[in-house]
Amino acid sequence: MNAPANPPDENHAALLGRLGSRSIVFVGLMGAGKTAIGRKVAAMLALPFIDSDQEIESVSRMTVPELFERYGETEFRALEQRVILRVLENGPQVLSTGGGAFMNAQTREAIAGHGVSVWLKAELDLLMDRVSKKQNRPLLKSADPRAVLERLMGERYPVYATSNVTVPTRDDRKEVIAMEVVDALCRHFGIDEAAATGEVRS
Repeated sequence: MNAPANPPDENHAALLGRLGSRSIVFVGLMGAGKTAIGRKVAAMLALPFIDSDQEIESVSRMTVPELFERYGETEFRALEQRVILRVLENGPQVLSTGGGAFMNAQTREAIAGHGVSVWLKAELDLLMDRVSKKQNRPLLKSADPRAVLERLMGERYPVYATSNVTVPTRDDRKEVIAMEVVDALCRHFGIDEAAATGEVRS
């Protein structure tokens, strides 16, 4: 088998070089796959992976739904902002954020300063299918979760669209989406990725 002109390892090394101390930050709605895809991308690039919701839970010793219930969304967002700002000081790494995190202007500013934002863009049906399997979504405690998701898409998608990179996600293998994220990041940094994907398509 002929080696591609620019092997993935070289592209990954180039990508890590361009990143420097910045983090790759996943944004998007709940159910878009930020944690699952983020873990895969971190493994591909040999970077640490951090989930901001897990960080918040370990800092507060409460689950996200408990925090919402006890303190309300405004307090939760303030805590989320502090946690993300602290985590961003420790790049390079891959960070997945909660669906509402990127809506906070100061958090967006911090991500822009210390990271590269990747929006996993998902269709409503995919999100509904995924979130309906989990009961831990405080914002979806509603008689009509689909309407809530539609409203959130209307509010958040224009803001998510300001991310550095947008990658459409779908019901495909996590490895495939993760490869597409790395490809998109390489393109964002002007790294030639044309030949690097040949060895993964199966």
